[in-house]
Amino acid sequence: MTGSDGAPAALLESVAPLAEAHDVALFDIDGVLLLGHSAVPHAAAALTDLSATGVRHGYLTNNASRSPAAVADELQAVGIPARAGEVTTSALAIAGLMSEELPAGSRVLVVGGPGLREATSETGLTVVDSAEDHPAAVVQGLALDIGWPELSEAALAVRAGATYFAPNLDATVPRERGLMIGNGSLVAAVVNATGVTPRTAGKPAPGIFHQALQRVGGRNPVVCGDRLDTDIAGARAAGFPALHVLTGVDRARAVLLAPPDHRPSYLGTDLRALSGPHPAPREEAGWWTCGGSAARSVNGALELRSDGSDLPLESADLTMDDYRCLASAAWSAADAGAPIDSAALPELRISAPR
Repeated sequence: MTGSDGAPAALLESVAPLAEAHDVALFDIDGVLLLGHSAVPHAAAALTDLSATGVRHGYLTNNASRSPAAVADELQAVGIPARAGEVTTSALAIAGLMSEELPAGSRVLVVGGPGLREATSETGLTVVDSAEDHPAAVVQGLALDIGWPELSEAALAVRAGATYFAPNLDATVPRERGLMIGNGSLVAAVVNATGVTPRTAGKPAPGIFHQALQRVGGRNPVVCGDRLDTDIAGARAAGFPALHVLTGVDRARAVLLAPPDHRPSYLGTDLRALSGPHPAPREEAGWWTCGGSAARSVNGALELRSDGSDLPLESADLTMDDYRCLASAAWSAADAGAPIDSAALPELRISAPR
């Protein structure tokens, strides 16, 4: 089982706790550390414990609306140790790309928040607010006050020939009440009006992961994320192992159905998974086993046993070993050309280790 990067698309084993096996942890923010302006349960304590071990922290986010300093302040406000120099945003990544492709001083119509405006101006480009300023480029990021006037201004400039950039194409962002509209959904309006697709530099592009590692240092990173198509896919593209947690966008069912390029290296319910070991299931006579759990795929359906007893997927509170076995069985079946029937796969309830 390999992804397009050539790396194994199976769960990895870590006999030591992940916090001891890596010298730096790179954290996605929305859905991993924060839900809106509130801390994800157990996140602050996990980061505090991690700091005590000497493991370096890096924070990378596709949210381009805030500056690194503003992001660090928000994390500190909920008890998460963070400094501006440890934060990498998609605004920094896209500003770097624009500075490479546009002459210094070029006019850029910025549709987005202060973090995107700041990153753009700091690269030596000139921020403008109207298509009538004849910008060489348009960059569009998420801001809560973007509406029809701003989107129309972007469309006018793009149709006039401005190069189109976007920090990310995330369709949604996780908040306290659920999934809200993300930058990708707003970009879709401009794409629909112009027929032009923007250049992007945020996750899952590998560059932002390497940029984040360079900002904090370290040689053996682990990425912690909640989105398979950005956090996990980007970590794989960068060649970094990734821990997926269930506190944000993608749930366990999506993990089981993930294609090779979107599969995490490690599984957890939340960031407490950094403090424990991660056994990898082994295949024995068609069953994937881990601890007292075993799972297999039969005719497109998953079967699960725990300590020799059959468990119904739709009603059981599953352990982490159950979850690991199910993921391994589902991925193995898909890679063998006999994928799980997604219509028959229920949502799964995974219990955190005690």
